[in-house]
Amino acid sequence: MNTASILIKTDPEVKEAAKKTAGDLGYSLSSLLNAFLRQFVKTKAITFSAQELDEVPNAHTRALLKQADEDRKAGKTSPIFHSADEMIAWMHKQGV
Repeated sequence: MNTASILIKTDPEVKEAAKKTAGDLGYSLSSLLNAFLRQFVKTKAITFSAQELDEVPNAHTRALLKQADEDRKAGKTSPIFHSADEMIAWMHKQGV
């Protein structure tokens, strides 16, 4: 079988945990990553849950989220539309 290598950078603890989990399920980490890549090519979709990520937004993102929340509370937001026609009518009214 003709193969190509892919080098990725990941946390060593994540790699070892993934390798152990794959092994516990009877797979190699390589076979699971290949299956993911095949599925990605076939479906053109990334299938993982963001809920499972334990990442915390950085300071810039937290500041933007805080500002967005303050803007929402102050009523400084775009209107909510219930249909595309309603949005288009609003845009025309704005001269867009």
